[in-house]
Amino acid sequence: MTIDLRSDTLTKPTTGMLNAMMHAEVGDDVYKEDPSVNKLEEKLATMFGMDAALFFPTGSMANQAAIKLHTQPGEQLIADKWAHVYNFEGGGASFNSGVSCKLVDGHRGMITAAQVEDHINPPDFYHSPLTSLVCLENTTNMGGGACYDFSEIQKIRAVCDSHHLGFHLDGARIWNALVAQNQDPKIYGEVFDTISVCLSKGLGTPIGSVLLGKKKLMDKAMRVRKVLGGGMRQIGFMAATGIYALDNHIDRLREDHKRASEIAQVLSEQPFVKKVEPTETNIVIFYLSEHISEKEFMTDLHQNNIKISNMGQGKLRIVTHLDYTEDMHHQFLDVLRKLNY
Repeated sequence: MTIDLRSDTLTKPTTGMLNAMMHAEVGDDVYKEDPSVNKLEEKLATMFGMDAALFFPTGSMANQAAIKLHTQPGEQLIADKWAHVYNFEGGGASFNSGVSCKLVDGHRGMITAAQVEDHINPPDFYHSPLTSLVCLENTTNMGGGACYDFSEIQKIRAVCDSHHLGFHLDGARIWNALVAQNQDPKIYGEVFDTISVCLSKGLGTPIGSVLLGKKKLMDKAMRVRKVLGGGMRQIGFMAATGIYALDNHIDRLREDHKRASEIAQVLSEQPFVKKVEPTETNIVIFYLSEHISEKEFMTDLHQNNIKISNMGQGKLRIVTHLDYTEDMHHQFLDVLRKLNY
């Protein structure tokens, strides 16, 4: 049995999802005639209190579409230095939208309203790019699943309003934040102009993300999705798994959070671990002591049929998920306790 904790994208469809797929009513989504997709989009728009929603094959494409909707070539967005839109989307902001990124040295992937204010270029100074968008990520991937304090998000919204900036949320793991902080998704719809939500991470669907937004922006989203190559046909088979996941898999994220917290606790007790980042949701970030070889550590885990991620610069990542069972959990903790360096 392999215990794969590299990412929460590795899950397989559950029996319930497979049944939903088999019984999905489908049509051609490019013509907006797939009833399952339409149902999913309406469900999410209502859930977040947004005007409209549009299904995308990936979260990166949904984020890139949002950037395109908010900006013009030559402009600039503000994001944390660890932001997914900058680090892990293939340079899409510059390639697709012709915009640059002004990076903020935030804390665990999170930035403050004061930092946003400090990083806005003067709009009448034509030598610098025009700042037009602020992008946040919640929870933060490289920040170890950290959750924003919502009051800080509200303060950033106020800054965006005063400077006429767009406000986008990369909500790939927003479900984890909602569960961890007992939040109503509608509060996010009230402050953001656009939100991307991922169905294939914590919720466990095979593929799919959805971009939510205000009508004035979303009216153009279909065209941008087409340009990016994201128009699909009978995608209702996948949308049906998203509907199932929304109905059945949100509350169970508490199990992932609990197991991640227990892993973090065991790691913090081991002499070969230098530091474990605060663990709020389903991601554990930790660092080995200086005298421990990362290669040797990863090899030892592999020999025990365990996979985790090496993110470079000494940063190791563990992500709990739908397919990580209680038996696997106890086995993994036992292996960690028995490692000897």
